[in-house]
Amino acid sequence: MATKVQKKLNYQLLIVFFFVSLPQKYKDMAKNAVWQDDYYLLLMQIYLHRPVGVKPLYNREMVDLSLELHIAPQYLRTRMQQIAHLEMPRIERIWQTYSENPRRLARAVRLLREMKGFGAADDFYKGVEVQETFEKDFRPLSEDERFTPVMLILILDLYFRLSTITMVADTPEVQELARLLRLKASDLVLVLDIYQTCDPYLNRDALIVSNLLLPCQQVWQRYGNMEPHVLAAYAEELKVYFRG
Repeated sequence: MATKVQKKLNYQLLIVFFFVSLPQKYKDMAKNAVWQDDYYLLLMQIYLHRPVGVKPLYNREMVDLSLELHIAPQYLRTRMQQIAHLEMPRIERIWQTYSENPRRLARAVRLLREMKGFGAADDFYKGVEVQETFEKDFRPLSEDERFTPVMLILILDLYFRLSTITMVADTPEVQELARLLRLKASDLVLVLDIYQTCDPYLNRDALIVSNLLLPCQQVWQRYGNMEPHVLAAYAEELKVYFRG
């Protein structure tokens, strides 16, 4: 006779098999419904960090939690705003229980993380493909691990702020962004040079040999035609992540 543990494991395996066999459109729908109310504990802990309140969209802790839960930062920020306004009885109870006792909250958060996946989530889901979307923008590029797509987006914003003759290492704006991204100014200039080959107004041949050529082209395709003020506003939001 199967034990309770075996029955639970068989049930979990059945769920995983069912999810893997679903058409992609249904996987996407399932992915959008991964929120659990226990996650309010994780968000509240960040909310209570000084300065107390709703954190910027790309606050580093918010992004790290997004990557951990595979839930977009925009969605988590909406949930954090619910905490700020105590919108539901569930949130009110959590607030009353933990808001004045950070140590108790820290224990609850630690326990929640230990229980995730019955303590072996990585092993349980090993080999199951995770369809990542926003996560890829914050992960190091396979072509060059010094960079992430988000960093290339910030450099693209700088590109549209400079003239070609100022895209050099001793330009103050180049040095400032290099410090923020913890890069050498020469590394930044390399990316700016690659963007010049992507710019249709310059009509330059792609003579640069670099592993970053394809990632830069992909970022240009996504953001190169965006209105400059829209890209600039997005870049300012992203900079918060690197200031954390």
